[in-house]
Amino acid sequence: MPDIVIAELQIVTRDPASLKPNPGNPRTHSRRQIQQIAKSIREYGFINPILIDQSDRVIAGHGRLEAARSIGLKAVPTVRVDHLSPPQIKAYIIADNKLALNAGWDDELLALDLQELSGLFDYDITLTGFEPPEVDLLFQTGPGAPKDDQVPAIDRSKPAVSRPGDLWRIGEHQVFCGDATERGHLGCNACGRPIWRQRRLQGSRLRPY
Repeated sequence: MPDIVIAELQIVTRDPASLKPNPGNPRTHSRRQIQQIAKSIREYGFINPILIDQSDRVIAGHGRLEAARSIGLKAVPTVRVDHLSPPQIKAYIIADNKLALNAGWDDELLALDLQELSGLFDYDITLTGFEPPEVDLLFQTGPGAPKDDQVPAIDRSKPAVSRPGDLWRIGEHQVFCGDATERGHLGCNACGRPIWRQRRLQGSRLRPY
């Protein structure tokens, strides 16, 4: 097993204008994501340094650099990495992004944390990187979400309670058991008039029977 290098890293504050993005960086950042990163920096501060090589070219932190420039920061924390070879730097740029993508979520813990944050009156939940529709979907499908009504399976060993042609009266309403593809079923057995005719007689708004 090769020796693991424990580099003595030193954080140095640099002007973002002096740093050079790597033109070969395969990772892309949308305008929306840059805005999210900038919003995160405003809330939490710039606490994740940008990694640079000996020529001040960015190894990791392209999105943070662009976000810093977008909000007019004049200084950002950087860490110079000088023990990696060019092939290692190229591979690290890919690994730094891909390894993070390979991680998953514990949906139960994530839902609990987001629920706690959403319960705070003045906290912006989008600072987590999740948009409100994503949070709503997690609440609807995650642990503790309300369950849909379960329709019991039909026990065909027992006699049917209702058959085609039955008209059930439920208070002021009527429910007809039939087949919409059968022309003879598209009528009202109680009054002898077609359903569409009854709707017209009852006014412009459709009413249940």
